[in-house]
Amino acid sequence: MTSPDILKSPESAIGRGAVVVGFDGSERSRQAAYWAAREAASRGVRLVVVNVIRGPFPEVVVTPVSMPLPQFVGEKAVREYTKDHLAELAAACEGVAPGVEVDTRAFDGHPAAVLAEAGRESALLVVGSSGATGLARVFAGSVTADLAHHFAGPLVVVRDTDGGTDDGRVVVGVDGSEPSDRAVDFAVDHVSRHGGSLVAVHATTGLPVDALAPGGAWGQGMGLGLDVEQLRASADLLIAKSLEVPLARHPGVRAERVVSLARPAQALVEEAGGAALLVVGSHGHGAVRRALLGSVSHAMLHHAPCPLAVVRGDGSER
Repeated sequence: MTSPDILKSPESAIGRGAVVVGFDGSERSRQAAYWAAREAASRGVRLVVVNVIRGPFPEVVVTPVSMPLPQFVGEKAVREYTKDHLAELAAACEGVAPGVEVDTRAFDGHPAAVLAEAGRESALLVVGSSGATGLARVFAGSVTADLAHHFAGPLVVVRDTDGGTDDGRVVVGVDGSEPSDRAVDFAVDHVSRHGGSLVAVHATTGLPVDALAPGGAWGQGMGLGLDVEQLRASADLLIAKSLEVPLARHPGVRAERVVSLARPAQALVEEAGGAALLVVGSHGHGAVRRALLGSVSHAMLHHAPCPLAVVRGDGSER
């Protein structure tokens, strides 16, 4: 285990090929670290735990511990607290995932920028969805949103659930786009390593609001000349085509295809209840592409009932 010094900024090489996780001392970030440790072990790669000492407020120290410290403390005290706390977390991660190599690092900077740079060449970046205090929750929430919209690699957000154990399912949203294909690849690979089953969900969109209402044309197959069974069959075929190549690479993965009558965000939330992981694709950096998936990915960041993986596309579309 590497003993951390507080540095100004990370080199991207520190996370090369590893699973990188952000840790701020909160219980949720601790659970994110445990999740990341198990994922790193399953991939056979290092776990890099990154703690960011200072936020965007230049004179306020955001301490890396669950117990509050005075706002103004010396650099030496922060360094020692960070070292001890990260050492304890590293030992706990090794207990959760025996054999995993843990590297701990501490930096002084803006959390989103530091984590993005540390995770730039990583296999995966993992964060908790909020911090320990009211201020930290707002702060960490903005960090998560920043990373979800701008981080180029796969991002997993570990959030609180209802407290029960998951049922092993990995739910993935499918819409036939290039980001969706990457999300399906990610989801199938995850199931192949962790076990469980895959649930691929497509919600047919583009219908008028009236057609989606109870008793509307979508439910009755009339009024707008819609052939509901044909729509279902087309959607099922789209899912099957999206799964074909990934499942050929991992023939042992069990997959279920779900065509939903609900809106995409609602369909994914309903299917992901009790799941081990929800995976969604995210379009590129442009304003138009953000708008295409923005409502769904934004809703999932706030309402996903299980850990959420956001998988970035390369900007191309099918």
